[in-house]
Amino acid sequence: MLISAVVLNWNGQEYIEDCLTSLSLLQTGDHQLKVIVVDNGSTDASVDLIKKKFPDSTLIETRENLGYAEGNNVGIRLALENQSDYIWIINPDIKLAPDALISLIHASAKNPQYGIFGSKIYFFPGFEFHKKDYAKKDLGKVIWYAGGLMDWKNLIANHRGVDQIDTGQYDDQKETDFVTGASMFIKSQVIRDVGLLDAKYFLYFEENDFCQGARKIGWRLLYVPESVAWHKNAQATGVGSPLQDYYIARNRMLFGLRHAPIHTKLALVKESLSLLSGGRPWQKQGIKDFYLGRFGKGSYA
Repeated sequence: MLISAVVLNWNGQEYIEDCLTSLSLLQTGDHQLKVIVVDNGSTDASVDLIKKKFPDSTLIETRENLGYAEGNNVGIRLALENQSDYIWIINPDIKLAPDALISLIHASAKNPQYGIFGSKIYFFPGFEFHKKDYAKKDLGKVIWYAGGLMDWKNLIANHRGVDQIDTGQYDDQKETDFVTGASMFIKSQVIRDVGLLDAKYFLYFEENDFCQGARKIGWRLLYVPESVAWHKNAQATGVGSPLQDYYIARNRMLFGLRHAPIHTKLALVKESLSLLSGGRPWQKQGIKDFYLGRFGKGSYA
């Protein structure tokens, strides 16, 4: 069985080495793991680092920033061409435990009705949202993702257990509403059924859009706590940045009007009108671009 891990890099010099090193140390059993790194037009020294320290990985250089969705699609297409059985999307600011992959493989083998699988993900020590709330002994055990919960009424995607110290409260495998793209283990057949990530999004909501598309045609999603990873949160984009304002405002409209129930869609349109008049500058622009049909990279520069 062949698994292709797709890692999308964009100026990841400070953290991608930890990610790729952890991939190289994974337990694979009798299975073959190929690592595909897609560089999304980086301007730092990360490409040279990858070439020098990880020559066994396949490196694809796009020469421009295609966005998260299309950048990952570049690697997914190659994985499908190589007849991969599974495609594992991994963010470059993720560090994986040695048994992270084999646990996902075992979970898939035992649950054939499921098509997308997600790891238990902790904040990497020092990257917690509320750093002062934790004792030193708790660092590395603060949960970032233990399954996904969709609040469809308010169109909010919540990470189950976020900010909690892990005491074993989320140690059972459980069906989940969405799997985070930080570690998304996908049967190739799901991608053939659903299609690639929608490049309209460029950044944010694309993996949840993919998950909801899979659910609509009968695939189920599973949280696998035996598969563990650590996340250096929001390294490429920055929490609360103008970039987030723009893409979240625009893409939340696209996602919500595609997947949410009718009462939520009506509320979303009403909210968008409020943002047009009283939102922050890049939120306003994001809403304008949604209504003007400017997707992909859009107006953000």
